[in-house]
Amino acid sequence: MKRIALVLLALCLSLPAVAERKKSFGDLDVHYIAFNSSFLQPEIAAASNLVRSKTQGVVNISVLKAGTPITASVTGEVKDLVGRSQPLTFRQVKEGQAIYYLAQYNFTQREMLRFTINVRANDGVARSFDFNQEVFPDE
Repeated sequence: MKRIALVLLALCLSLPAVAERKKSFGDLDVHYIAFNSSFLQPEIAAASNLVRSKTQGVVNISVLKAGTPITASVTGEVKDLVGRSQPLTFRQVKEGQAIYYLAQYNFTQREMLRFTINVRANDGVARSFDFNQEVFPDE
């Protein structure tokens, strides 16, 4: 399982670093990334119960308070440009001290998707944010 966390971390760090993909709410930071599931090695996908496909994406969310990973309730949805919506069903993955939340989504063509993420940390306060991600089916 440590390998999974390291691979996901490496993937996050290897993507273009134009800006950090983080939303801050006071001392609570929510890190997020969305990517094509075909980027994962087959053994990593299997160990994480993720489907590898050229038309399946993964959203990875990490919630930190003052730099320390914390548990949270994470929900969300993804919409295409014409407004078709898919709910995101997140599941928690713990690897040592790391805690992250994974969900998969479908897409059929190159398009811009809008993600809405809702996070309720252990303080009970609901926080929400949106981000856009262009996706490309793997050839």
